[in-house]
Amino acid sequence: MQDVLSLHPGKRKQWVESPYLRSLIAGGLAGTTVDLSLYPLDTLKTRLQSSTGFTASGGFSGIYRGVGSALIGSAPGAALFFITYDSIKRALIPTHPTIAYTADGKPRRVPPEYQHNEGREAGVHMLAASLGEVAACAVRVPTEVVKQRAQAKQHPSSLTALQHILAQRHTHGFVHVWMELYRGWSITIMREVPFTVIQFPLWEALKRMRIAKTGKKEVSGLEGGVLGSVAGAVAAGVTTPLDVLKTRLMLSRERVGMGMMLKEILKTNGPGALFAGIGPRIGWISAGGAIFLGSYQWASNLLGGVEQ
Repeated sequence: MQDVLSLHPGKRKQWVESPYLRSLIAGGLAGTTVDLSLYPLDTLKTRLQSSTGFTASGGFSGIYRGVGSALIGSAPGAALFFITYDSIKRALIPTHPTIAYTADGKPRRVPPEYQHNEGREAGVHMLAASLGEVAACAVRVPTEVVKQRAQAKQHPSSLTALQHILAQRHTHGFVHVWMELYRGWSITIMREVPFTVIQFPLWEALKRMRIAKTGKKEVSGLEGGVLGSVAGAVAAGVTTPLDVLKTRLMLSRERVGMGMMLKEILKTNGPGALFAGIGPRIGWISAGGAIFLGSYQWASNLLGGVEQ
């Protein structure tokens, strides 16, 4: 894609020519940054949602338990997401900048992703985010299974949790191990796709509004973070029941179907249990949206030679 900056001789040249490489580097940086900085909140949320209860799952102790799996899975998972997301956007949204005019009649160039066709753009963003999440979950689900079992004190660390799963190949075979590592795959997809279908189109719309107001070519990293926080908070609240169901399925010692687990939660704990941990989840994802999307925007701007 022709970079908008190339139309302005006075601007810096791009640092990274390949948009795919920019997506990979910026996405990997964003994923690692957000997971490490907000890991304690993620641990508390997991323990609040555990069927054994918050205290029995560890309470406030060992809040970095299981961080090893997050370290390994964060960068590749986020990189896969943004490579897929940005590639689909580039393929389906017009690739040439157009001229728009400010309130005082001065012309300015508008990047392709912010040209006015809100309905079509929202649909593209939904599709791109959905496929990006499916790609990312290839890494995220095994990481989550191992991490959450360590967080809930089922195992002393993420390494021992992984070793316990892998050791089952001697008695149950490799297929069983594969299914254990990807336990909760379906509900994770069911949670993440609605989440991103809400978060990313909202984030893109908020960015488009901000760009239209300021006349800049792109939002800054700070602006991208603030808008990402708002979009993340909205999406987090709406999808909390799916997150509770996913956590219970991953922590269950026996394989249970989604329908059966939902019935068990409603029968044992009532409908209110589906919103367990909503406070930490909204707080975690709101802050996470700011860090994740803000750091991604900052890195993407930097690598693309866009003024911050």
